[in-house]
Amino acid sequence: MLSLNSMQTINDILRSTTSIAVVGFSPKENRPSHMVGKYLLEAGFRVYPVNPGVSKILGIVCYPDLFSIPYPIDVVDIFRRSEDVGPVVEAAIDIGARVVWMQQGIVNEDAATLAENAGLEVVMDRCIKIDHMQLT
Repeated sequence: MLSLNSMQTINDILRSTTSIAVVGFSPKENRPSHMVGKYLLEAGFRVYPVNPGVSKILGIVCYPDLFSIPYPIDVVDIFRRSEDVGPVVEAAIDIGARVVWMQQGIVNEDAATLAENAGLEVVMDRCIKIDHMQLT
C-alpha cells in the first residue's frame, strides 16, 4: 500500500487518470458520493456511476456493477461501507483497473492487500475530490 498515501503518489495517480468508476454514486445531491462524482465530472474526468438502483445520474448512464461498464477504468472510487469493499475490489481486479480508491472513512486492510497483491495501487481513507483540489 502507498506509504501513508504520499501526496506525490496521489498526484501521479490523479495526473495519469482519465476514467473513474464511482461505486455507490448517489442520485441525491446532498450525498458525498454525488458531490464527489459531480466534481470529478466537472474536473474533466470520464465518470461512470455505479449504482444498481438507478438508470442515470446527472444525465449519465448508471451501471449496475463494474462488469457492466464497457470501457476501460483507471480508478475505482468506492463509496461503500468498509465491510462491503471486498467484492468491489475483486471486481476492480477482474476488470483490470489500475487503482482502487477507498473514500475517506473507508478502511479495509484485507481488500487493500488483495488489490496490492493483484498489482493495483491502493488509496484508502482519503477523499479523491479533496486530493484533486490540492494537486500540486
